[in-house]
Amino acid sequence: MVEWAVLMGSDGRVFIVKVVDEVIKHKGLGVINTAKLLAGYSIGEEILVGQKYLTLMPPRLPELISGMVRRAQTISAKDAGAFITKLGVGPGDNVLEAGLGSGGLSLHLARAMGESGHLVTAEPRDEHAHVGLINLERARECFSGFPKHTHLEGMVEDVVPDMKFDAIILDMPDHTPAIEACAPKLVFGGRLACYAPTTSQLEKCWIACEEAGLTVEWAGELMEREWGRTSKGGMRPVNGPFGHTAFLLFAHRR
Repeated sequence: MVEWAVLMGSDGRVFIVKVVDEVIKHKGLGVINTAKLLAGYSIGEEILVGQKYLTLMPPRLPELISGMVRRAQTISAKDAGAFITKLGVGPGDNVLEAGLGSGGLSLHLARAMGESGHLVTAEPRDEHAHVGLINLERARECFSGFPKHTHLEGMVEDVVPDMKFDAIILDMPDHTPAIEACAPKLVFGGRLACYAPTTSQLEKCWIACEEAGLTVEWAGELMEREWGRTSKGGMRPVNGPFGHTAFLLFAHRR
């Protein structure tokens, strides 16, 4: 198994490096031999890398998310948490996710599913799938338990496998063909979720789910606002936008 190390700077920036006994370039850290650099260090200790003091951290989900390779925009933690809880994702489940993108949601799903689940991902864009699969492979080698993973190349409506799913998550420009193809694959009591950037897409998801025989349980947005301490004491919202990302919809096979 490949060994990975997580290094965190005082500013919270995370670097995920493969521990290998050779001199290679690591983005943001320079050209180093990670095996020799980390030899003798334990979790929680500081290491001088070039001009940076970095702390060796355990490779947990928040660190893997912070240091993941990125290409497509990732689904935020607040939305990932909603998907997992409202869909009821857990150990032993069969879950279909389309599209994969950079794999941010996949890491959350894999952590919740554990080694007894089966995660099926679909992605038509090779350049996005390449990045997402790198992040998933890292997680497989860092998590104590990781689900069976099957990746499918292509539009999910063209490649959806002949199996039943406990949960289905769709993140794509046009949900309607995917809903039509995937809804029959839900087990009785299973749920399907859509991630829609615009309200017009959200309405199309609602209509397509009802036409596919599903009951829409909830549709809307999740808002996130950060708070911080003030210089004179007390707490207040920090300056910045509300944390709206996209619109979510959850539908149930009853």
